[in-house]
Amino acid sequence: MDKADQLYKMRHTASHVLAQAVLELFPEAKLAIGPPIDDGFYYDFDLPRSLTPEDLEQIEKRMRRIVKEDLPLVRSEKPRDDARTFVDEKAQPYKVELIDDLPEGETISFYTQGSFTDLCRGPHVESTGKIGAFKLDKVAGAYWRGDEKRQQLQRIYGILYPTQGEVDAYYERLEEAKKRDHRVLGKQLGLFMNSPIIGPGLPLWLPKGATIRRVLERYITDLELDSGYQHVYTPVLAKPELYKISGHWEHYRESMFPVMQIDSEEFVLRPMNCPHHIQIYANDQHSYRDLPVRIAELATQYRYEKSGELSGLSRVRAMCLNDAHIFCTPEQVKAEIKKVVEMVQAAYRKLGITDYSYRLSLHDAKNTEKYVSKPGLWERAENQLREVFADLELPYYEAPGEAAFYGPKIDIQLRNVLGKEETVSTIQVDWHLPEQFKLEYIGEDGQVHQPVMIHRGVISTMERMVSYLIELYAGAFPVWLAPVQAIVLPITDRHTDYANTVATQLKAEGFRVEVDSASERVGKKVAAAESMKIPYMLVVGDRDAAAGNVSVRRRGQQDLGAMPTGDFIQLIKNETAQ
Repeated sequence: MDKADQLYKMRHTASHVLAQAVLELFPEAKLAIGPPIDDGFYYDFDLPRSLTPEDLEQIEKRMRRIVKEDLPLVRSEKPRDDARTFVDEKAQPYKVELIDDLPEGETISFYTQGSFTDLCRGPHVESTGKIGAFKLDKVAGAYWRGDEKRQQLQRIYGILYPTQGEVDAYYERLEEAKKRDHRVLGKQLGLFMNSPIIGPGLPLWLPKGATIRRVLERYITDLELDSGYQHVYTPVLAKPELYKISGHWEHYRESMFPVMQIDSEEFVLRPMNCPHHIQIYANDQHSYRDLPVRIAELATQYRYEKSGELSGLSRVRAMCLNDAHIFCTPEQVKAEIKKVVEMVQAAYRKLGITDYSYRLSLHDAKNTEKYVSKPGLWERAENQLREVFADLELPYYEAPGEAAFYGPKIDIQLRNVLGKEETVSTIQVDWHLPEQFKLEYIGEDGQVHQPVMIHRGVISTMERMVSYLIELYAGAFPVWLAPVQAIVLPITDRHTDYANTVATQLKAEGFRVEVDSASERVGKKVAAAESMKIPYMLVVGDRDAAAGNVSVRRRGQQDLGAMPTGDFIQLIKNETAQ
């Protein structure tokens, strides 16, 4: 058994220990569900009152007593009717609902530890004494089965690792993450804001944040143009018919905004851009000589995310995706995917992203509701992606059930400041949508053929990437990406004219520069510039003005001394050219 499986069992068992402890302290508690999760476990409870911090301490204390008893976990199975009778419907209605919703023929199992028994399919460790080191973390609200119209429950979260040292390390990461929280730094650095009169999940980019976004957009656009992409603009509205043909209406309707009635027609805000790019491809006749056709766009799309899941820039309802779609022959698929992987790698080197892995996201053949039922297309596309990994000699892991509804994909998984994986870049192979829209090209044999479509996003949405970079750099962006690359600090008011002259020279070279002309001590100006994480501070006084110099201070208290303005310009040019 590998460590991940064992840790899963430990966390799963810990959730049962938590439920037993709560039931012993609150006999009237109604139990819902309690799965293992990243970093620990949780359990949902329907309780007669809200829990207090003191309650959490008592629950944890009772859990440790149960752990010390080292109770064995014993599995039992029951027929549906016996299981329903075994569970007291009045005392535990949520468990009865779960039993009723289990498919016919599925084994109904229970696990017992001491006097406590819970409905569960497992798996678990052998006894409660083997769950490792843990700490109850917090209490939050949670709707039963994620439905806002159902009962609101109290969810108790716990952190669990095999050793206490790992639990301590988790909390150290958490403290570091708080310092890097993009929501806090975004406000402190004046990068973005939200307005209640505009609405949740619809961030406004402030001038400095807009500068970061603009630099990113220019970088990726130039990279794509150099790689043979053609940039387009498409509308954010479309008729529902477009998404019914593509299949998005069936698979993503709940994540789309409501239909709008305009005159006698219906329109909807687009949740993705691929059907629009398909229309652009279909606008012309294509020969095999034209392929691949690479269509790219920095395109805004809209998703109706639940309000409780919205967070800063990382989870929003309006997002600008670095999107592109490649239309190619079947023989070109592997070569095109390799080029996209190499483009992602180049972008990550530029952005300073080093901690990432490759995931091959596959379909689940049994889930015919989530995935289109075309076994031959799935097998062909999934094998093509495996061959790409083999050719590039890249390590990867497979994740069944994580594919898009129309095809498998390569997901590039980045680790955030808490060490958790999140998908940022993605490359998807699609034989389905070209068939749905009856796309064509004329082959070398003079016959009509169907192209293959590759969906790809190199740096994700501007919102998600900027939120990630804020936390990666703790707001101290590299010089090429910093919204203000240098600030000129006149020592007294009489040095302001020279400070403006220096700023003009730097701006003429294309650098983003400000002058702090406030009537404050220079030490206070330096502290303010440091708090705004500006890479370079240029202090100017009488000697600097007389010699045409600037006294250079690097972010982080590094004093580089006085140098001619031209030398500083060359220094910053060299740094931003890397």
